[in-house]
Amino acid sequence: MCLAVPLKVVNIEGNTAQAEIEGVKRTIRIDFVKDVKVGDYVIVHAGFAIEKLKEEDAIENLRLIKEVTDALK
Repeated sequence: MCLAVPLKVVNIEGNTAQAEIEGVKRTIRIDFVKDVKVGDYVIVHAGFAIEKLKEEDAIENLRLIKEVTDALK
């Protein structure tokens, strides 16, 4: 099973970006997604952004992920 998570882009340098979730930053590649800008939310799988998301969709997705992980505790 694969998992992709929404991250918020906080810095871009060429085809590489810094993205974060809850203060945890990751370096990701943005080669596959057009017109990524700082502040955009992207779905990231295996270190690659694969799709842009609307902010409200990203927040809802993160809420649902938290709900599932909380239920597993």
